[in-house]
Amino acid sequence: MNELLTLTALSIVAAGFVVGIVVGLTGMGGGALMTPALIFLGVGGGEAATVVTADLTAAAVYKTGGAVVHSKSGSPDFRLAGWLIAGSVPMAFIGPYLVKVITDDPAELDHVLKMAIGFALLFAAATYALRLYINLRRVRRGGGDDPHPKIRPIPTLMVGMLGGLLVGVTSVGSGSVIMIALLMLYPGLSAVRLVGTDLVQAVPLVLAAAIANIAIHGLDWAITLPLIIGSVPGTILGSKIAPKVPQSYIRRGIVVVLTMSGVALLDKAGWAPLGKEATYPMVIGLVGLATLVLLPLVWGFIRRSEGLPMFGAPYVADLEKLPGDRQKTPTG
Repeated sequence: MNELLTLTALSIVAAGFVVGIVVGLTGMGGGALMTPALIFLGVGGGEAATVVTADLTAAAVYKTGGAVVHSKSGSPDFRLAGWLIAGSVPMAFIGPYLVKVITDDPAELDHVLKMAIGFALLFAAATYALRLYINLRRVRRGGGDDPHPKIRPIPTLMVGMLGGLLVGVTSVGSGSVIMIALLMLYPGLSAVRLVGTDLVQAVPLVLAAAIANIAIHGLDWAITLPLIIGSVPGTILGSKIAPKVPQSYIRRGIVVVLTMSGVALLDKAGWAPLGKEATYPMVIGLVGLATLVLLPLVWGFIRRSEGLPMFGAPYVADLEKLPGDRQKTPTG
């Protein structure tokens, strides 16, 4: 009990609560935010393997709750989730063992994981921008909803395998990378079914990844319990207030945070372009500022390529609406 009352434990609870709110608000994967947050807090000695294991175990708890809610509403496509699970679960379990084969030196392992997580965060940030672009094309072309799309087994299995490997090694990808891949493969899948399907397949995925990481690295309950205590109520609160919060601003902020966190972790790991010993907080800050400034400009040019004015309707918020609302969206 005393371990739950330390300043470190309280900071983990706070971090879990904040990230849980964001997950509830946006449906974006918590691993992309929680893992770097815990590493930068220095919990578990700042070791990436310890943090990844605790994060995956906590995710298995709060994602199960989300999956149950969506299952009761009938939103998941269980056929599609089944094919994803068939590809993702084995790779999520194998992933940590592949890393162990690469190196069993603790310092080298920490270096490899921080590099992998850093690149995974940058990849996750890029996938959100791609998601907006796909939604924009769908609105412009008047694509309709397809509640029961024809399953494409091989591509779906490959998406599951790639996502499973990514989650097993870094804990990042179950709610961001896999979701954008589904959107590309099944553009007619409604937003609510997309989120529900992703949550259902994510539960066995993160469980498999958590079990493998626990078997290799053990589980630090001093991190995991505060993380669960903070993230579960945060996720519930985020889900309740989601309809009242403009998600477009939150998600653009997340893209900036993911980009800065990815660069910061690569810097921490000594990635050669950033220097193997020195750290560059100014560079990390400038990357965040550049992302914040350039995102609207790049988005404007993308809109022009689709025959729309650089700024105006349809707004990012319009593109994030559920399909039933999109028919009311002006397309310029």
